[in-house]
Amino acid sequence: MKLKGQHLLSVKDISLDLIDELFIVAESMRPYAGRQKVTRVLEGAVLGNMFFEPSTRTRVSFGSAFNLLGGEVRETTGLSNSALAKGESLYDTAQVLSGYSDIIAMRHPKAGSVKEFSLGSRVPVINGGDGPNEHPTQALLDLFTIKNELARQNKSIQNLSLTLLGDLKHGRTVHSLCQLLALYRNLKIQLISPAELAMPTKYVDLLVNAGHQVEVGTTLEQGLPQANIIYQTRIQEERFSSQQEANLYRGYFRLNKQIYAQHCQPDAVIMHPLPRDSRNEANELDNDLNAMPGLAIFRQTDNGILVRMALFACILGVEDIIQNYEQTVNWYSGLRK
Repeated sequence: MKLKGQHLLSVKDISLDLIDELFIVAESMRPYAGRQKVTRVLEGAVLGNMFFEPSTRTRVSFGSAFNLLGGEVRETTGLSNSALAKGESLYDTAQVLSGYSDIIAMRHPKAGSVKEFSLGSRVPVINGGDGPNEHPTQALLDLFTIKNELARQNKSIQNLSLTLLGDLKHGRTVHSLCQLLALYRNLKIQLISPAELAMPTKYVDLLVNAGHQVEVGTTLEQGLPQANIIYQTRIQEERFSSQQEANLYRGYFRLNKQIYAQHCQPDAVIMHPLPRDSRNEANELDNDLNAMPGLAIFRQTDNGILVRMALFACILGVEDIIQNYEQTVNWYSGLRK
């Protein structure tokens, strides 16, 4: 595959053909992610999991994906715990850490930092999020989820009516997703946010120029009724100049069972990049949605493992030999669905 030996720094590195190929590999990972089989195809390989900005799901997902392929994981978490806090450059850090690793996944609070890091790396680097800029693996797993959720309803992405809801100004996940959606044609996309947190113009223009039907609004009533996929985001409080400013928008949009029944299509799918803010003053996605089949947020996180396993396999060039290194599962895993 074209990914072999390459960095993945931006969704701009991704084509439709590459998406199709990658998603085929991701589907083939289900037996391993579901603990039906074990593969040791990356036995002896080391992932440098370099997370200089807080993360739970993305960091653990990268590590778990690499472990499930048989590899080892070494981690750094937090700027204050790294040599960067002592004034070391990203180039020097990359030179050192790439000597310890076969591939690196990196998150950093500064836009453009992962690309800068890659210039000093001797091994492939995957962008796990660079400040407010991009999150390409999240965009890929989101698109993978959208396609799978539509397929469960016997629909394709050509049937997509998607509502992006919440903090669209600061949300790097929706920025990256919009760039992938711009590879397609004639989709229906609703952008719903407080006016002050609207999607940046460059992403709106990108969608419009791709031929999509784009509507911009500020109320739930404008975005929910026509959507078969609803993608809720949290208020990105870490991107605001003050906590007081972020609090102005906390709880602005809330989805619960009653609102879903009142405004949404009966089979509408709800997605969220997580973490969802469950504090009383925010409560973006109420717990009363948890038992509803349309809530896909945990299927979404499971899909993140599949997509990241596929990326590791393709970048390290083992996607065609994974089955050659299969083993049986020795432990009880009967609680998995």
